[in-house]
Amino acid sequence: MKEITVAHSPDSDDAFMFYALVNNKIDTGDLKFVNILSDIETLNRKAFEGVYDVTAISFHAYAYVSDKYMLMPCGASMGIGYGPILVAKKKFSPSDLKDLTIGVPGTLTSAFLILKIFEPNVKYKVIQFDKIIDAVLNDEIDAGLLIHEGQLTYSNSGLVKLIDFGEWWYDQTGLPLPLGGNAIKKELGIQLMKKVSRYLYESVKYALENRYEALKYALQFARGMDDNLADKFVGMYVNELTLDYGEDGRKAVQLFLDLGFERGLIPNKVKVEFVEY
Repeated sequence: MKEITVAHSPDSDDAFMFYALVNNKIDTGDLKFVNILSDIETLNRKAFEGVYDVTAISFHAYAYVSDKYMLMPCGASMGIGYGPILVAKKKFSPSDLKDLTIGVPGTLTSAFLILKIFEPNVKYKVIQFDKIIDAVLNDEIDAGLLIHEGQLTYSNSGLVKLIDFGEWWYDQTGLPLPLGGNAIKKELGIQLMKKVSRYLYESVKYALENRYEALKYALQFARGMDDNLADKFVGMYVNELTLDYGEDGRKAVQLFLDLGFERGLIPNKVKVEFVEY
């Protein structure tokens, strides 16, 4: 029995995707999957060291580890006309952004890269993603860049939306905004990479076909969201592009990283590689 380590963030959408794989709902033959939960910025950093066989990863971070990992063709989180949201206590003009200090959830997140593509000269402070709303309310920062459930709950705190970067990206490109995917270590060899990718596909498919069951499991990871809101959140980020990126999804990831390189935000030009099974 070969063990494969699978790391993802403790979020309801990731939990929904991996539900079948880590709860033995699908037959994985001679492979045993060991589940590790950690926040996305930590996983991004661990990928630099090649710690896990399979890891959730920000597309921004993938740019730095494409020598070690390939992207799996399923399991992507993409915002189709929505994405990370910039919020503040009051409205600002986008042209004021460079004068503000913005709380960001990590410099390797895709949210940070899209912010810098939008305004390269922004001043920022790294704050744990679930502490950003409080930091805005307490005036530690002028505005906050929200990922995960904060995108749906910020208005409960009286904050206002300045920019939805998924909306802005879609207006600019007509493509979904690539946020996170799943990467697999190249050293496993192509046959094993294909087999594991196929099992992840089966896991996502199982969750979509057994939505209530998978959602019930995922709800334990829904920080501060009621069942309806968690259902909405999972629906936003486990969509038709999650089973397979498709042409638009693949194009979007390459464009995102190309723009990062052209703006001097990523040091090397990256050729995005997908496991094809």
